[in-house]
Amino acid sequence: MDTDAVLHIGREALLLVLILSAVPVLSAMAVGLIVSVAQAATQIQEQTLTFVPKVVATFLALAIGGLWMLQQLVEFSTGLFDSIGQIGR
Repeated sequence: MDTDAVLHIGREALLLVLILSAVPVLSAMAVGLIVSVAQAATQIQEQTLTFVPKVVATFLALAIGGLWMLQQLVEFSTGLFDSIGQIGR
């Protein structure tokens, strides 16, 4: 296995982490923006009003996208384990 293959695997792993983490992060960011606009409009500055909806949105995003995320991880892992047999060649 040469350095190009190792760099390719590392690049694919980092891209997968970026894509999989985007699902809950973007949902929390969208809910945080909506809640912040609502707080600015109503002038209510309670910290729990931002925390609870973000947590709920993150759990919902993980519940909805969790199966897809798991499928992507399994495909990457399967490809990685399949390439282990080619190391000695």
